[in-house]
Amino acid sequence: MLVPKLVTVLRDGYGLAALRKDALSGLTVAIVALPLAMAIAIASGTTPDRGLVTAIVAGFIISAFGGSRHQIGGPTAAFVIVVYGVIHQHGYDGLLLATLMAGGLLLLAGLFRLGSLIRFIPHPVITGFTAGIAVTILSTQVKDFFGLHITEVPADFIAKLAAFIAAAPSFSPLTFAIAALSLGIIIVLRRWRPTWPGFLIAITVATLLVQLLHLPVESIESRFGAIPASLPRPALPQISGARMLELLPSAFTIALLAGIESLLSCVIADAMTGRQHRSNIELISQGLANIASPLFGGLPATGALARTATNIRAGAHGPISGMLHAVFLLLFMLVFAPLAGLFPLAALAALLVVVAWNMSEWHQIMQTARGPKTDFTVLLLTLALTVLLDLTVAIVVGTALSYGLKLLPQPPQHRA
Repeated sequence: MLVPKLVTVLRDGYGLAALRKDALSGLTVAIVALPLAMAIAIASGTTPDRGLVTAIVAGFIISAFGGSRHQIGGPTAAFVIVVYGVIHQHGYDGLLLATLMAGGLLLLAGLFRLGSLIRFIPHPVITGFTAGIAVTILSTQVKDFFGLHITEVPADFIAKLAAFIAAAPSFSPLTFAIAALSLGIIIVLRRWRPTWPGFLIAITVATLLVQLLHLPVESIESRFGAIPASLPRPALPQISGARMLELLPSAFTIALLAGIESLLSCVIADAMTGRQHRSNIELISQGLANIASPLFGGLPATGALARTATNIRAGAHGPISGMLHAVFLLLFMLVFAPLAGLFPLAALAALLVVVAWNMSEWHQIMQTARGPKTDFTVLLLTLALTVLLDLTVAIVVGTALSYGLKLLPQPPQHRA
């Protein structure tokens, strides 16, 4: 059924009470997404405004055309490892073209009704590559969390660790203190005031401290310059047959991750609400979003689980909440861009440390470790391949190994 959930919600009747719920939940999610979108863009090796543009353009499209009532789309931490690698190897223009191609692949996947294929990816593989992404995100934040002086952080994980060790003498206690304070605020608020916007409060406190005390801690503006207070004009990236062929593996990886991440988010949203998403129209919306985002210079986008869960807990009625979240982000960008430029990079690093911990699936890892050894082996291999090689390789090898091990004869079960 290729009908967006927005159409269904409007057909069922949409009144002022529903709009009030969607406006409040959309504002709540926008407050969470504002610092997060910028932090993800910085961790991905680009400028913070790219993250905002992605959340605005792709976020609106994913909600307007998607197959879930409550899905919130935008840049996600899961893409950091992929985006950083593509930019490092092919430049930012290469990322734009790869994302555009990925959007086309997702569009075709939805039209050919491939949305149900996600159920064939074994759970240990999903847990393994998610944990691997979390490890990689943590590694990207070491520089800003500890205030290390590194001209360019390598993309390779082992080379990255070597660069951190070499730069250890440049450790900044002041930068670390701001990062640790921000991390502490987020943890305390999550424990004692879970309904408060912990990310934004932590960023605000850190910014006030740095500005009022004139602390020499690097900010968004000092590294990247002022954040633009408007959306860029749409433009096509440079396209050629040779360039597309060169970027095809990257486009496939982006499409695969966007599809898996968005459908997983939909499944979890269904479990929270008792509703049922439409997987194929969801893939189509992801395709449209990843075609539109690079036209405005944005990053790859997908369904964001944490923001989707926040949307549900805030009482969203339907997809208009996600559309309004994008509108609120645009208003923030138009009005508050100069203030956002003052955010300390150490505080944003603390934010992503929390995101990485939430992604680590440590409880799932421990649960898998207590189960069949074959599942735990698949999980560890997928995790290692994600960190050390490539996400697509990790998923393909992990899935093949998981099914291969199931075909082997099982040892007999001895009864007491």
